[in-house]
Amino acid sequence: MDFKKATDELMRGLTRAEIAEAIGRSEATVRQARLPEDNAASRSAPQGWERPMAKLAKREAKRLLGLAKALEKTIRD
Repeated sequence: MDFKKATDELMRGLTRAEIAEAIGRSEATVRQARLPEDNAASRSAPQGWERPMAKLAKREAKRLLGLAKALEKTIRD
C-alpha cells in the first residue's frame, strides 16, 4: 500500500447520499437537519435516524480497522 492510497482511504468520509440512503430520507433532509437551528432552512433530524447511523458508524469502523491492519503488515521493525 502506498502513502496516497492509505491517506485517501483514511480521509474518505461518508457522503450525504450514503447517509440519506441509510436513513431512508433525501439528501436535502440530511443537509437541512445539519444546519444551525437558527437558520430558516433548518429542520429537525428525521425520527429513527440513530439506528441506521450506528450501523454506518460500525461499517466505517470496520473499514478503518482493515486499513490499520493492512498498514501494520507493512511495518518493518
